[in-house]
Amino acid sequence: MDTLLLLLLDSRAPAGAHNHSGGMEAAVSTGLVAGLPDVEAFCRGRLRTSGRVSAAFAAAACRLQDHYSERHAPKPAASRQGRAAEWALLDAEFEARTPSEAMRAASRQLGGGLRRLLRSMLPDADLVTPWAQCAAPAPHHPLVLGAGVALAGGTPELAARAAALAMCTGPASAAVRLLSLDPFAVQAMLARLAPDVSDCGELAAASAADPPRSLPSDGAPALDLLADFHLTAEVRLFAS
Repeated sequence: MDTLLLLLLDSRAPAGAHNHSGGMEAAVSTGLVAGLPDVEAFCRGRLRTSGRVSAAFAAAACRLQDHYSERHAPKPAASRQGRAAEWALLDAEFEARTPSEAMRAASRQLGGGLRRLLRSMLPDADLVTPWAQCAAPAPHHPLVLGAGVALAGGTPELAARAAALAMCTGPASAAVRLLSLDPFAVQAMLARLAPDVSDCGELAAASAADPPRSLPSDGAPALDLLADFHLTAEVRLFAS
């Protein structure tokens, strides 16, 4: 299972993340990010706001997937309808914490891409039923990530850290292209953020057992506005 986890969390995995900048393209185009120090501040800001939300929901999804895993004895009230309802509630709570329409669409695009990747890696896994009753065409990305980590044998804390790290690596990778930054300097910057990523993951995992309505709801209005502004750009390198 360790190899499956590495394949799932590999940034080169064909899940569509390379098409998204996590708001970095809009931040660069508006002049809010102009160099490496700005990129670092941008990533730190994401970690403390939307990163904490994504990490918490990834941890909760990991725990929920593990709860219904065949490795555990079936729970008396764990009907398939109840299972789908729990996933739908988790999805709806994350949706409510994502006020930007552009960010909601990007999250579902990424979720759909990751679900497709998981289907190819784990063809026998039950990846359809958990979201069968969701009205949206694809689940949000943190939920699929958490479920995938559980299916590959990972823990809620690992799922939370993976989600937190993705909140930084996506924008950082986009910044290399948008600002022609030294990729080694950007990687060194990400290494400086490692303790913050770990802290974010640890805090998020601690709330994994809480009811969905009680999960973190930290917001970043500026990021929401940038995401929606990005859709108005005539020329875009990234989908978000």
